[in-house]
Amino acid sequence: MDAIVLIVGILILVFGLVVFVGPPFLPTMRNNITTALDLLDLKPGQTLLELGSGDGRVARAAAARGLKVVGIEINPILVVVARLRCWRYRSQVTIIWDDIWKSKWPQNVDGIFTFLLQRQMGRLHKKIEAWHTKPVKLASFGFYIPDKPPVSKYNGIFLYEYGKATPAKKRQ
Repeated sequence: MDAIVLIVGILILVFGLVVFVGPPFLPTMRNNITTALDLLDLKPGQTLLELGSGDGRVARAAAARGLKVVGIEINPILVVVARLRCWRYRSQVTIIWDDIWKSKWPQNVDGIFTFLLQRQMGRLHKKIEAWHTKPVKLASFGFYIPDKPPVSKYNGIFLYEYGKATPAKKRQ
């Protein structure tokens, strides 16, 4: 009985402490994953950065489409679960145990998926602006970036573009 109490206590502690850094774990539903990946429109071989990779369901779905995936997750239990769920795609998927705000993001990213809280979206926007070195798309489930209009919005997913070349103005 003491072992069960200890295990439950550890689980509550690990999952509870994450709330101070980011959102609590809440799995993304399959239809929202499909919508996000469709909106990102990445091609096989391109790279998706998943900020808060949770249990690996988005990473696995992206890898099934032929994408490379780098997931960053702060919860060590979810890192293990995600790595196990993505084992079949281990040559395409890397799950990193780290804090998305402190980790060094890879530069070869074509798209980003996240399910953060609204209060973190402004901070995310600033981090992407300071980080990206090439055009990148962001699909955010449930929450929008203040003062940045999305390129598209469907089924609870907000799509943003960073670094996209703006067309030259026509001369009159």
